[in-house]
Amino acid sequence: MTNIGLYTTKAVLIFDSEGKRLISKYYNFHSHELQQAQLTAKEKKDFEQNLGQKLLKAGGEILLYENNLILFNTISDLTFCLVGVADENELLLSSILNGFVEAIGILLRQNIDKRSVLDNLDLVLLALDETVDDGIALETDPEIIASRVSKRGGDTVDMNLATLNEQTIIEAYKQAKERFNLSIR
Repeated sequence: MTNIGLYTTKAVLIFDSEGKRLISKYYNFHSHELQQAQLTAKEKKDFEQNLGQKLLKAGGEILLYENNLILFNTISDLTFCLVGVADENELLLSSILNGFVEAIGILLRQNIDKRSVLDNLDLVLLALDETVDDGIALETDPEIIASRVSKRGGDTVDMNLATLNEQTIIEAYKQAKERFNLSIR
């Protein structure tokens, strides 16, 4: 039986190279059957530890673990995981995960490593929120995800400050030139 509901994603996790969780976001489903399968905090921690160790040994990009479909993508020293319902469409889950990871690559200028992700945690979590909301896939196109997350306000302020600094330097140069010309006469 295939899952035909909107809720596709149970969790998104990011592990480091030692199998330790850096980021985890679990989604609460609203359907009665799926709500009964929700994990407690201790169960989540155990699930993450066991999954992290299993991913260190696993090859490929997909595995079935504790009646969950796990898709993962390892880049540098990070492993991005998407946990879905066991009967979910693998291609849909793969496009969600790939869109999220590629959007992170765009936002971090292809510098995807543990340090960059932790330094830009706000961008990573915003990209995750633009990709999946409450277990429902919102967007899979990495360009659209990155454009929704990018800090336009911050960039324009920096550009205006740079322009102001350049104008100040130009003004200082003009004044120095005028004083030099006056001293020569």
